[in-house]
Amino acid sequence: MSARNVVLVHGGFVDGSGWEKVHNLLVRDGYTVSVVQNPTLSLAGDATVTRQVLDQQDGPTVLVGHSYGGAVISEAGTHPSVAALVYITAFAPDKGESVNTLIADPPPGAPVPPILPPQDGFLFLDKEKFHDSFAGDVTPERARFLADSQVPWGVDALAGQISEPAWRVKPSWYLVATDDRMIPPPAQRAMAERAGATVSDIAGSHAIYESQPEAVVEVVRQAAEAV
Repeated sequence: MSARNVVLVHGGFVDGSGWEKVHNLLVRDGYTVSVVQNPTLSLAGDATVTRQVLDQQDGPTVLVGHSYGGAVISEAGTHPSVAALVYITAFAPDKGESVNTLIADPPPGAPVPPILPPQDGFLFLDKEKFHDSFAGDVTPERARFLADSQVPWGVDALAGQISEPAWRVKPSWYLVATDDRMIPPPAQRAMAERAGATVSDIAGSHAIYESQPEAVVEVVRQAAEAV
């Protein structure tokens, strides 16, 4: 039996509304879709919110995470409703790892995300560099809106460590965005390989879920049909 439920988990600096195109395509295809609204204050808190949404599912569920959302699904994905994990240009930490540990040693020559110094315990991206770094293949107008509507990302969330990574016990899929300037593609591939994920590559930015939702949906569909 294929999974017919999909739960979408957003990453840092943005909220769940960015999944709208992916959501609409999945609903059109007959999936029941839920979008988690992470507070992004702490990994533990975001995993709790995600588990609350998973509690509401009525059958096998594909749990999808973008960027920091990959850490969230790695922590929350051991939930019994989860049949498969999908990482969309996302972090996939192992036990004891955090986003901080994964970004501590970037590959040589990798672009440096324009993260501003913490303000009262929260991080923001430089608005003027948001388009190039986060969303290079969306329209300038959309990128400007995303920059102006940033969600403050709590520094505690980046420090949250994974207890038992779900990808060690659940099958996973990974979509690598080869033009990503936030998480270097070589780092994405290394995490995907370590997780034993089924990997797809696509030319696109970190905001691939906005710019090429069809490609994201295709990976979700593969995962859903495989389980």
